[in-house]
Amino acid sequence: MKQKETKFMPRVETSLRKKIITVPDVIYKASGILLMRRRIKSLIFTTDISIMRNHNGNALMVVYPFTPELVITQAAISVANVPVFAGVGGGTTTGKRSIGIAFQAELLGAAAVVVNSPTPNTVIKNMSQTVDIPVVATVASIFDDIVGKVEAGAAILNISGARETPALVEKVREIVGPDYPIIATGGPTDESILMTIQAGANAITYTPPTTAEIFAESMIKYRNDSEKKARAAKFE
Repeated sequence: MKQKETKFMPRVETSLRKKIITVPDVIYKASGILLMRRRIKSLIFTTDISIMRNHNGNALMVVYPFTPELVITQAAISVANVPVFAGVGGGTTTGKRSIGIAFQAELLGAAAVVVNSPTPNTVIKNMSQTVDIPVVATVASIFDDIVGKVEAGAAILNISGARETPALVEKVREIVGPDYPIIATGGPTDESILMTIQAGANAITYTPPTTAEIFAESMIKYRNDSEKKARAAKFE
């Protein structure tokens, strides 16, 4: 069997902007999801605006464990150079308030809205009938009403099952069929990401290192450079 020819891909970078968050190459093995004719394979899970500006992901997953606020959504959309999937609650913050936030998020420019796993199907249904962007419903357990979420109008399922994510993705894929779009958390290693893709995920949510962790690496380099300069000066 003839091997597929690998094409040379030129790389263009600048000295100031070449240091960015890079998603693992294994994510490119995913099929991706065509959202408004834009192919999305990787979503960066962050609320850090500096990371939002410095990554090579295809989209941003902006969800957080607090009540959703439009000022946060607006900030993310204003700095992002890729589509934003905006969290709009659905658990503690739910009902008309969550639907209203979703509608405003659409008007601000969000590419999709994400609801938490406890979100009632009635809220998903009313939200999907109110906004003209995809409603992404989170699935955290096989005991969630997966069929109900789909029938209520969820356009995409977002699987977040911690270490059980690959197994959960496989079970959900059996339920929803081969063509339904699934986003899933990939885990910390190439192996876990690949397992999630092979289980049936179309796109992967990647959690990048924090700015504190990245800064720690830079500070080690700065200290070493400072020490080298000081020692070199003594021998001049």
